Amino acid sequence: MHTIRIMAGTALLMLLALIAGGCLLTPASHDELPPVLSQEELIRPYDTLGRIQVTRDVYLFDQTPTSSDIRAWGYQAIREEAAKMKADAVILPEVTGHTTTPVMLPSVLPATEYRATGVAIKFK
Repeated sequence: MHTIRIMAGTALLMLLALIAGGCLLTPASHDELPPVLSQEELIRPYDTLGRIQVTRDVYLFDQTPTSSDIRAWGYQAIREEAAKMKADAVILPEVTGHTTTPVMLPSVLPATEYRATGVAIKFK
């Protein structure tokens, strides 16, 4: 009887540990990410934490994303990186793409590289 209680207690503790650990691994929701601000929206002094740059390769065999999809991806990517830096906001966002024409192995090499950049800031 005592062994059953110990096993049940151990199972309960393991379940609680898994639940608590799972919460730590959950990424931040869209609402918790730092906003992307324009220069006109900056009304308080700030410190620059650093420049963020994220790249994404779209291969020839992938479905070509629309420009709004790429912009949404870019803004989301720089906001996620800024959150890792504990930034309050992101300024000077830019999403660009560079198309390449591979000569050898065209189905393996990237056809387009998209780059999202921004500056992470912390308000004073």
